[in-house]
Amino acid sequence: MTPPTVPYLDLRVTDDAEREDLLAAVDRVLRHGRIVLGPEVAEFEARIAARVGRRFAVGVNSGTDALILALRALGIGAGDEVIVPALSFVASANIVKLAGAVPVFADLGPDMNMDPAVIEGLITPATRAILPVHFAGKICRMEEICAIAERHRLLVIEDAAQAFDAVRHGRKAGSFGQVGCFSMNCMKVLASLGEAGVIVTDDDALHDHLVQLRYHGLVTKESCGFLSHNGRLDTVHAAMLSVRLDRFDEVMRRRRDNAAYYSARLGHLVDVPRDDADCQDAYYIYVIATDRRDALQDFLTARGIETKQPHILMPEHPVHKDARGFWDNAARVHHRRLSLPISEKLTDTQRTYVADAIVEFFNI
Repeated sequence: MTPPTVPYLDLRVTDDAEREDLLAAVDRVLRHGRIVLGPEVAEFEARIAARVGRRFAVGVNSGTDALILALRALGIGAGDEVIVPALSFVASANIVKLAGAVPVFADLGPDMNMDPAVIEGLITPATRAILPVHFAGKICRMEEICAIAERHRLLVIEDAAQAFDAVRHGRKAGSFGQVGCFSMNCMKVLASLGEAGVIVTDDDALHDHLVQLRYHGLVTKESCGFLSHNGRLDTVHAAMLSVRLDRFDEVMRRRRDNAAYYSARLGHLVDVPRDDADCQDAYYIYVIATDRRDALQDFLTARGIETKQPHILMPEHPVHKDARGFWDNAARVHHRRLSLPISEKLTDTQRTYVADAIVEFFNI
């Protein structure tokens, strides 16, 4: 198969200076030998907490484990309900069921995020938490969501897997709820070379509990106080993530510049994402919308431009066939969505080629 002219995402390490720094970071770990919870883990956690604006960060081995351990630490389980959005990667609902609780699906607003207007209609006596997902790197309307949670004495667990470093009215993704959960796997904006995740919080007791839960619930090496599994962040991944964090401002600058270019070129032809006032999206993905989505995708594929359709709505997966909630608007608009290449590795020539091809499609 011929590789696309413009790949959706290129995971190769093509920058020689970055490759040298990554290999040097791995070499330092190999030389000191603290492969599990070495000093690089604590260093990385401190840097993440400071960047997000929280007191604590706990490194774990995936974004999925971040969510599972957060639910467990907050005591959510059998008999509880958790309100989740209709649109996310299916893990955002699966982890609720894995905890023994029930996901209840909320419809989407125009920003593709959970619509605060529908939340109160989903609350029952069994509701324990709201789990907003900052889809595509745009922070949900957290002021409204947190106000609803406070009125009803509910917990807020942020699934910020796609939104590291996004900003809403001066606050970073992950800084609104009792906990914020990040994925830093190889496809995310801050990307490990494998799987990684982080949980952030301001609560001392919650932090201590999460540290225990990420390693089989061990209170000491000889005393297991809680049932849990091994969810630790590897030292090698923490070391490489710190290297990537050193370069992260440029990654964000480039992604936001690519998004601004697309929006300027395409905003008169398709619906494009835009930052709200006093907000900066992370642009994990760049999603356009058009009634001609499938024809446009075929046209771009024929020209070597790789695109993706967003995830299947979570309540439409067979595993959630018993789903309850509201997702009429999500179902009505979901078929219009298409994600374009947006990575920091996208060159000026490539993004121009993508935009020119879309303009050509609509002018035929």
